[in-house]
Amino acid sequence: MSLTKQQAIACKRASNAIANASLEKRNEVLRLIAQGLDEAKDVIHDANLKDIDDAVQNGISNELIDRLTLTPDRIESMKEGLFTLIDQPDPLRKETEQSWTREDGLVIKNVRSPLGVIAMVYEARPNVTIDAGSLCLKAGNACLLRGSSSAKRSNEVLVTVMQDALTKANLSRDIVQLISPDSRESVNELGQLRGLVDVMIPRGSASLIQTVLRQSIVPVIETGEGNCHLYIEGTADKQMAIDLAIDSKTDRPSVCNSVETILVDREWATLHGHDLIHALIDKGVTIYGDSTLQALNENVLPVTEEHFETEFLDYVVAMKTVNDSGEAIRHIDQYSSHHSESIVSNNEAIVERFQQLIDSAAVYHNASTRFTDGGEFGFGAEIGISTQKLHARGPLGLEALTTNKYVIQGSGQTKGVQYSHET
Repeated sequence: MSLTKQQAIACKRASNAIANASLEKRNEVLRLIAQGLDEAKDVIHDANLKDIDDAVQNGISNELIDRLTLTPDRIESMKEGLFTLIDQPDPLRKETEQSWTREDGLVIKNVRSPLGVIAMVYEARPNVTIDAGSLCLKAGNACLLRGSSSAKRSNEVLVTVMQDALTKANLSRDIVQLISPDSRESVNELGQLRGLVDVMIPRGSASLIQTVLRQSIVPVIETGEGNCHLYIEGTADKQMAIDLAIDSKTDRPSVCNSVETILVDREWATLHGHDLIHALIDKGVTIYGDSTLQALNENVLPVTEEHFETEFLDYVVAMKTVNDSGEAIRHIDQYSSHHSESIVSNNEAIVERFQQLIDSAAVYHNASTRFTDGGEFGFGAEIGISTQKLHARGPLGLEALTTNKYVIQGSGQTKGVQYSHET
């Protein structure tokens, strides 16, 4: 029996303990994790530096090294996310609005319960280890965490922090386990462990996600790539449009909610395109644009269809002028990964049509796409951004890591009696 399967069996056996733990117990574990992060910050820093050194020697790109890096601010952000999560209401055993009583007195309630064992497969970003683990624990789930080999040392320390917290709370360390990243076969094997693993959540490159989707017989929640768009409509305020373009592209370009394509109304581009392009270039952004935009600045490079299909995750953006909102919507419909799109406009009718027709997880008006995040949405940490429609969509917070079940209270009722019900 492989080590991965042994870990899955142990995790499944331990899952009942966290599923039935009180809210107070689950919050205690989260507090202990936050305390452990503080106590282990030097160990985390040293492990992360070694991972970064290896990444540099292996020629990993700057944007991936940025994802790999755990700065003191990012460690502090992980701690803050834990305390935000503690403040969230209990997602378990909470009655939904669906509760009804039959004529014979049988009471039927629809309540929340954990998914069970969640296998999380992700790349580069070690902060996902804490985010995913803590969300699973708060929602009463056990988890198998399979990070990338580039973050191996960092993840080992972070999982140890979580396991130590479980031990201090008198819970099994098997509730959270780290799957070795040394073999890609472990990803394939996790996807075959139906009955031990209840759901897989891949988070990372398009190739990783597609591999998991193709090979897994375990249900998968897909977190898609972020080919996000910003559309500057003709009535957009000049300074607002420039500010939103800069923030959406350059605030942190290596993450999935950064903008990769900017669509600009042709008349707006004639009036303000030069200033927009200059502002982006001044921030170090390489621009690929159409002939209209190239005429405004000699540094704009020719854009191709491949650029519109690319998630750059870097200081690179594709730009295109459009005649109207209809053309912008058609472009987004063709190239979007259905993650996050934004329109900058003062025309209410166009905004309403845009938000209605754009089929993405998050659709913004006069705001940066960088807000598509569990913390920004008030969910605390997030386990990823789902771009599918089942079982959840958008930032995957606590509720997305639960399912429903029916709890029925009777007093000897039998099926043979005819009945009706009242809500």
